[in-house]
Amino acid sequence: MKESKPNSIEKALEVLLAFTPYNQELGTGEISQKLGLHKATASRILRTLADKRFLQQDPYTKKFSLGPSASDIGRAYNNGLNSNLVNMAKSYIDNLREVLEETVVLEVLSGDSTVMAYIAEGPQRVRIAGTVGDRLPAHAAAGAKAILAFMPPEKVERYIGKELAQLTPNTITSPEAYKIDLEKIRRKGFSVDKEEIDIGINAVGAPIFNHEGEPVAAVVVAGPAQRITGKKDSAVVMWTKSTAAEISQRLNYKGGYYEQSKVI
Repeated sequence: MKESKPNSIEKALEVLLAFTPYNQELGTGEISQKLGLHKATASRILRTLADKRFLQQDPYTKKFSLGPSASDIGRAYNNGLNSNLVNMAKSYIDNLREVLEETVVLEVLSGDSTVMAYIAEGPQRVRIAGTVGDRLPAHAAAGAKAILAFMPPEKVERYIGKELAQLTPNTITSPEAYKIDLEKIRRKGFSVDKEEIDIGINAVGAPIFNHEGEPVAAVVVAGPAQRITGKKDSAVVMWTKSTAAEISQRLNYKGGYYEQSKVI
C-alpha cells in the first residue's frame, strides 16, 4: 500500500515538535532542511503558527521559538494531571493491592494532616480498613512523612514547629528526632510508620512527584506489624516505591530520584 503524504495539519505538528525538547531557535531554512519541507511551505507554516502565538519570531535573528500558546497547552496538560491525580492513580493502587494482598492507600497532604484520597482494601481476613476522606496526623502517618521528607525545610517547619502529639509509645514527638527521620526517608526513598498511630499496625509510604518535581501525594501500604515490616529489601517496600515511581512518571515527572534511590 502506497504511503500517504502528510497533510497540512501533520506538517504543522511536525514543525512544532521540531522545537522539542529544548526549544532552541530555528530559522526557516533549518526547519525546511530538518523536516524535508519545501522552503516556501515551511515559511507558510511558520507564519501561521506565529500568528496564532504557537511560535514567536526574534525581530533581529528572524528565527523562531515556541510561543505563549504552546506554553498554555503544556500548562493545561500538567494542571489536568494534578487535578485528576486520584482517577489516574486508581488502577496503580488497585494493582498494588492485588500484588501484595494488603490495603493500599493514596494519601494527599492537606493542612496539618494527610487525607485518604483513595483506598483499595486488602483481601485478607486481618486487614486495615478506612474511609475516603479520613485524616491522619502528618507527624506520624507514613504518607505524610514520605511527602514532607522531600519538601523545603521552611514548609516542614510548619508541621513540626508545634507540639507533636504522642499517639502511641512509638510516636516521634521531638522535632529534632523528626527531622532526622525525614533525612533517613530522603536517603532511602520510603517512610515507615512503625506502630506510631495504632499499636500493631505498620505502614510503608513512598512519595509521588509532579511535573515540577514537587511531592504531591504518597502511595501507602498498611497492615499488621508482623506482615508490614518496613525492611528495605521486602516486597512491600520495593513494590510501593515502584508504584509511586510509575504514578510520578504519569504526572510527567522528569527527575531521576527513583533511579538514584535504587543504588542507595
